[in-house]
Amino acid sequence: MAKKVAVIDLGTNTFNLLIANLEPTAFQTLYHTKIGVALGMGGINEKRIADEAIDRALEALQLYKAKCDEYEVEEIRAFGTSAIRDAVNGEEFCALVYRQTGITVTVISGLEEAQLIHQGVKWSYDYVQPAVIMDIGGGSTEFILADNEGIRKAVSLNIGVSRIYQQLQLNDPINAEDIQTIENWLEHHAEGKLDDMQCDILIGSSGTFETLHEVYFQQKFPDSHACIPMTVDELRNVLTHIMQSTLEERKQNQYIIPIRQIMIPIASVKINWVLKKLGVKQLLISPYSLKEGALFSVHKPF
Repeated sequence: MAKKVAVIDLGTNTFNLLIANLEPTAFQTLYHTKIGVALGMGGINEKRIADEAIDRALEALQLYKAKCDEYEVEEIRAFGTSAIRDAVNGEEFCALVYRQTGITVTVISGLEEAQLIHQGVKWSYDYVQPAVIMDIGGGSTEFILADNEGIRKAVSLNIGVSRIYQQLQLNDPINAEDIQTIENWLEHHAEGKLDDMQCDILIGSSGTFETLHEVYFQQKFPDSHACIPMTVDELRNVLTHIMQSTLEERKQNQYIIPIRQIMIPIASVKINWVLKKLGVKQLLISPYSLKEGALFSVHKPF
């Protein structure tokens, strides 16, 4: 029998809501949306959640709770990721969320986050060939090397775009020196953990990758349950376009949400760095990520 479930991904930059009818081996999306909360802004590099960010988070979650009530959701699963798990006031934040909204936030480790992302992408890719999943977040970025037998290696690195944005002084638009500075920062903080993850296929997990597809093709990302291919040349072209753009130009682009308008050049440098580092020859973009993986965890908690 189907169960009406909501999943909330409390990301460092964006809060995502998914409401679905869930069956043991399938789900039907009823509603989904995202709000650019910028939870990590003003404090992530000091390991705290800033007061202004808490206010934005509570406002978003109150809206989400009202939407869940409207859909008569039977269970809400909310997951706190990098900004919350690293914050000294993360536990206090979760308690405040519960008091004001009734939503219980489960704070997950980077490895648990990677496992949920992998489970979500499995809805859209059958791993006939091994692939590396990349999920770009504001606080962390997850890399999962997997094949048809499951996860071979999972890495969660604190190299999120919000951390970089708030730590480095960058130009608008970013220049060649900025790009080198970001790549050096990434290389240092990756600590060699990606050196043995070379793979022909990269799966970009929703979010930024969907935005890049939309910017390149100037249309909404396809409504699909399967991964959408994009050639590496197409990807490199749009990455270059983004890196050469100004913030004002990105603000005029209907396909880039406000929080992403600020940080997508950094994400573009990171993706370009990953393409070179992993030797990627083929790109697939999955419409699914943590929230779809978390639907499955409602039946089988980790």
